[in-house]
Amino acid sequence: MAIAAAIVLPIGLLFLLSGLIINFIQALLFILVRPFSKNIFRRINKEVAELLWLEIVWLFDWWANVKVELYTDQETYGIMGKEPALIISNHRSDIDWLVGWVLAQRVGCLGNTIALAKKSLSYLPVLGWSMWFSGCISLERSWNKDENILKSGFRELNDFHQPFWLAVFVEGTRFTHTKLLAAQEYAVSVGKPIPRNVLIPRTKGFVASVSHLRSIIPAIYDITLAIPKDKPRPTLLRMLRGCSSVVHVRVERRLMQELPEDESGIAQWCRDVFVVKDALLDRHLATGTFGDQECQDIGRPKKSLIVVICWSCFLFFSAIKFFEWCPFSWGGVVFCAVFLVLVLVLMQILIVFSKSEKSTVPKVPPPNTLKENLLPA
Repeated sequence: MAIAAAIVLPIGLLFLLSGLIINFIQALLFILVRPFSKNIFRRINKEVAELLWLEIVWLFDWWANVKVELYTDQETYGIMGKEPALIISNHRSDIDWLVGWVLAQRVGCLGNTIALAKKSLSYLPVLGWSMWFSGCISLERSWNKDENILKSGFRELNDFHQPFWLAVFVEGTRFTHTKLLAAQEYAVSVGKPIPRNVLIPRTKGFVASVSHLRSIIPAIYDITLAIPKDKPRPTLLRMLRGCSSVVHVRVERRLMQELPEDESGIAQWCRDVFVVKDALLDRHLATGTFGDQECQDIGRPKKSLIVVICWSCFLFFSAIKFFEWCPFSWGGVVFCAVFLVLVLVLMQILIVFSKSEKSTVPKVPPPNTLKENLLPA
């Protein structure tokens, strides 16, 4: 416990203090710049947000040394980051969103990465606030409310004049075996293909995204995430402890114009994609690779390392000046102690928030007698 606190505390201090500075700058830009020019606001905010988000990329790349192996063709890799794209992916682990950030950072659009996310994320200090300022669309998990929220969010994207990624986790929740069992039981009850490695997609958000944005987004990046059997599943807590792992990512670029025009057709297209994705994951489980695609070298840029070093130096020397300026007092000691406790609490909230077990369980019919036969052995 003491070792964990010794690791989490300095990283938490760096993240919280730098993040509050970034949030303050974003708030000023939102108030002073955005009313006059959303385009200028977005361009500046992209660079500002990356100064925070790169710290998390550093945690992934340099602290924990988690490696991403990207499987896609050279043409797709060459165009990634140069066009607006709708991202759909299986939601396999606690840090799938971070894998997406790593890919976005590699191709130059990290600060323009947007997601459809549950509303509670926007209340998360530092990270959630920065994502809200960057245009994250916060959903209530109630279609009666979310339909209008989505329409409003999509209208904001109509004049987005830079390449951006809009991420939609159509499974609606993170993968666990409990949720897989529920999805399998639901598939049996309605006569759909029984999933083995994915959950059944909830298509309303995806259909709305395609229907409203197909005129400005030329492509969908169909992403399949998998963890090799001999590697530990990466989590935020394991990353904080410096535990390394490997994530395999397969990207297939699909043209938006190839999708059906009607809503039922779009929904079925999405379901079909996840049936194929399920088969891909079966093959990966057997072979340990996405061998049907080339493995691209995405490297490990030093930018996130440089950002963390610069923030560390700035905050360290600012702290020295602060303590030189403030005379010693027991009140100050108590204030610092309380602040450190708050940092630990915030980091704990972030860790718990990221766990799969804390995500929402999909609504499905009650369990039936097929339970013993549905999960793979």
